[in-house]
Amino acid sequence: MSLYSKVYNVLVTEGRQASAKQMATWFNTTPATVAARVSEVRQSGFAVYANKKFDSKGRTATFYRVGNPTRAVIAAGIAALRGAAA
Repeated sequence: MSLYSKVYNVLVTEGRQASAKQMATWFNTTPATVAARVSEVRQSGFAVYANKKFDSKGRTATFYRVGNPTRAVIAAGIAALRGAAA
């Protein structure tokens, strides 16, 4: 199974939230490679959100999750496409 498929399954199929570091550990790769696969999932048309969380020591971690875009985001995308077609 490809890394893209594994990241897709965690985020889209299972609906889980995970950081690039977590997925890199699970799939024996680097966080940068996972971030690249997350970008590919986005390019496939899924709304992947990156949420920043802070732990008790003030460290920041970015967690990815798939969600539903707001109407404003969809309207902005349609407007951008219409502007590009002109």
